[in-house]
Amino acid sequence: MSSNIAMNTLEIKEAFLNLPNRKIDTIQKVVNGSNNKPKPRLNMTTKGPLHKQVIAPMNNDLGKRFIKDLAAHITNINHALKNIKSNICADFICADNKGIIITTNNIVSNSDLQEIKKYIKNSLQTNDDSIATPRLPQLKSYLKIVGIPYFVDKSNTCISSEDIEYILKNNHIFNDIVFISRPRVIKVSSKSDMAIV
Repeated sequence: MSSNIAMNTLEIKEAFLNLPNRKIDTIQKVVNGSNNKPKPRLNMTTKGPLHKQVIAPMNNDLGKRFIKDLAAHITNINHALKNIKSNICADFICADNKGIIITTNNIVSNSDLQEIKKYIKNSLQTNDDSIATPRLPQLKSYLKIVGIPYFVDKSNTCISSEDIEYILKNNHIFNDIVFISRPRVIKVSSKSDMAIV
């Protein structure tokens, strides 16, 4: 059992390099479920477009001009991507009120995005300013963390939203995530020592 705890502590230290020892102890206690408290549970919901799409924002006139010859554009984009030795393949192109959406076989890289922008700009024979840099779709997600202690190390100090934000930002799982609001820490009930984030 103690070797398990030591391994868990090492894993926490690897995941959160800059985390102070007292915070690691708090996380360790939560993970081990000390004092017969329930282990934390993560509930996450995600809604939105797939990341196997590229959005190329442009005005409606340019979008209408571009979609007139979709088959040729798909072939040419795939040829341009093949020239840079990319494994990405464009499958489908459609237009909406924000620009054009290119559906691909996998998630594209920055070099793929630059190649797609170069192709779109050249095919429409327009300047850089009228076509924004293509990007991946952005999603809004909601995360609920339950079963964590409300007080830090059995003291009267409450866990703060800054503590939660620090832990999440230093976890590789949340790389490239932008918080649209601060995490909210809520005590489960007035007599409880557990929190919901």
